[in-house]
Amino acid sequence: MKIELDGQSVLTEADFHQELASALGVKAFYGCNLDALWDLLSSGVERPVMLVWRNSQVSKEAMGAPFEKIRAILERVKQQDEKFGWEEKFSYELC
Repeated sequence: MKIELDGQSVLTEADFHQELASALGVKAFYGCNLDALWDLLSSGVERPVMLVWRNSQVSKEAMGAPFEKIRAILERVKQQDEKFGWEEKFSYELC
C-alpha cells in the first residue's frame, strides 16, 4: 500500500493524524495522537506500507517539534520492521 501526504495541507499534528487516518481508512477507531500512531503503524496495518510525504519541508516549518516527533515514530517503525527481517515492511520518504 502506498500512502501519499501533501505537506501543503499537513500544517499541524492534527492535520497529519486526520490525513493518515483517512488514507488508511481507520478514522472510526484511530486515537489521533502519537501513541496511537505508533500502535497503528507498528502493528495495526498490513504490510507493505510506503508513506510518501511530499512537501514535507512545508509541514516541518509549520509544525516545528511535532513534525520531529512524528518523523521519529516513522523511523522507529521502519527500524523495527528491518530488525525483524520482514520482506514486506513499513517504509517512508520525506520529499
